[in-house]
Amino acid sequence: MSIADEGGLFELPSRYRELQAEASELAASVAARAAVADEADAVDPVMLRALRDSRLAEVTVGSEYGGRFPRIDSLAVTVVREALAGVSGHLDSLFAMQGIGSFAVSEGGSDAVRERWLPAIGTLDAIAALALTEPDVGSDLKAISATVTTVGGQLVVSGHKSFITNAGDADLYTVLCREDDLFSLVLVPAGTPGITVTRPHQIIAPHVLGDVVFDGVRVPADHRVGEPGQGFALALATLATFRVSVAGAALGVAQAALDEALRHTTGRQQFGSPLARLGPVPSLLALSWIEIEMARSLAYRAAAAATRDPRASMHLSSMAKVGATEVAGRVVDRAVQVMGRFGLVRGSVIERLYREARPMRIYEGATEVILDSLARQLIKRHGAGQGSAE
Repeated sequence: MSIADEGGLFELPSRYRELQAEASELAASVAARAAVADEADAVDPVMLRALRDSRLAEVTVGSEYGGRFPRIDSLAVTVVREALAGVSGHLDSLFAMQGIGSFAVSEGGSDAVRERWLPAIGTLDAIAALALTEPDVGSDLKAISATVTTVGGQLVVSGHKSFITNAGDADLYTVLCREDDLFSLVLVPAGTPGITVTRPHQIIAPHVLGDVVFDGVRVPADHRVGEPGQGFALALATLATFRVSVAGAALGVAQAALDEALRHTTGRQQFGSPLARLGPVPSLLALSWIEIEMARSLAYRAAAAATRDPRASMHLSSMAKVGATEVAGRVVDRAVQVMGRFGLVRGSVIERLYREARPMRIYEGATEVILDSLARQLIKRHGAGQGSAE
């Protein structure tokens, strides 16, 4: 039970509680499909249909284009992801990427591009993808080699993007490219000639993932997203809005793992007592509960702040992402431990949650990269504080 459930000062406003209920209902309706979908490397049709019918993808676009809120609401995205991820990582990713893949278009796309794509994203009639990383480029995005040039009034995109979520099933890619000495984003419809998709990699928690090669792909000039050189600013704006939602997904995984551990340890008798009352098991369960509630409080606070001002609250979103994903890793590991040999069974819910938790500490900013950034901010603030005191 969360603080929000208990009411009082920290209760979520009713619109978010209603959204949580919608997302929980959706997740419950497809729970029986989760084991199949979460092993898929292509979009699962059952999950796609269920998410489309729920209309929850409307949360990922602004109300001008059929969305639920005037602008993308980070807290709304976070509470939905929390409910979905505890049941199916596939469903959570399908929902989240609609926003992550299209946010830059919402912020900087031309009128024609926004009118063409954003309503379809909100109804899930188009699947979005964001193409940033490359085979030799991960966190250091300034080292990318993909390029965009202007030829005969068109934009020409060339380059190789790697580990791209929704690759092969996406209807549009928002691609980060070099443009002379600048970095720009370009929207490339998936059906444009010159695009090749392969799936050379798969991760421990299977994912819709692939490499996308753009070989002289031509799109109209109005498919540049934002002005030339705004690529990093728009990518950062995407992170500022959606990074905190990873904390929501991690909370969903952690809570589901604790629920599995409770189901097992309260239902299994050892030495004449429930396992939940023996040895270190009670402490491990209680500590997991404490950490989940602490992480949830920070995640909701950070998501609410990101809804008001994403850039100004980026430090909070980063803290929440690190805190919740690290908690998820610890909670799932404890759950496996207290379940003993039953925690090691392949194909079980806890095995799936264990594998799902691990990548969360890497994607959308690895823990160590975020900690380094936070440390620099902390030291800078400390220095500024000393300066003002002297």
